[in-house]
Amino acid sequence: MSPGPIGLVGSGEYLPVMTGFEGMLLKGRPPRYVQVPTAAAPEGEAVLRRWVDRGAEQADRLGVEQVPVVARDRAEADDPGLAAMVGGAGLIYLSGGNPAYLAQTLRGTRLWRAIDRAWRAGAALAGCSAGAIVLTGWVPSIRDAGREPDPGLRVLPHLRVLPHFDRMLRWSPGLLARATSGLPPGTFVLGIDEDTAIADLTGAGRTWEVHGRQRAWVVADERHRAGHAAGSRFTT
Repeated sequence: MSPGPIGLVGSGEYLPVMTGFEGMLLKGRPPRYVQVPTAAAPEGEAVLRRWVDRGAEQADRLGVEQVPVVARDRAEADDPGLAAMVGGAGLIYLSGGNPAYLAQTLRGTRLWRAIDRAWRAGAALAGCSAGAIVLTGWVPSIRDAGREPDPGLRVLPHLRVLPHFDRMLRWSPGLLARATSGLPPGTFVLGIDEDTAIADLTGAGRTWEVHGRQRAWVVADERHRAGHAAGSRFTT
């Protein structure tokens, strides 16, 4: 079997603005929506509950089953029972929060192996904000420029993703320079604006369709970038 589609989202997971996009990823797949809010675990139980509740609202809009897989740390991510909940997924979604924490918590665990196995068997795999960043091979520290980037989960090792692109550079002014410096050959930097998403329906991570209300960007450096509006395609 071939891998399922991949979706990368700048912001807006589980909100009405992304209902159509998430529904597209589920199309033709089991109506089982696996939601992994691990990136928000450092913010506490109230924030985790908010993500689970928001995911339930989106599942209701889509008319599918919500399956919240709440792994707060590596011990829970290595729990066989939680990992088994991924089985039969139509769409697996990593929501936002702390990208380095998400990568370090999932890497090498039973839960991540179950997610990777399901995606390779045809389930759609998507990430928003932190969830989009960790699917690449470069997970920077947003607040600590001196910290070495985490290697990510490497589903898309040829990409570096900057979500919230229309706003993020105001939060972390040096982030774009870090993302575009010393790029290995064949590596692309993508900026994805808020309420905007891209998808590769083949799962190869090379040909992307743009969805949402703003743009996705292929960024060469701090001064040169190419924008792609909803409905357009580009390759990496």
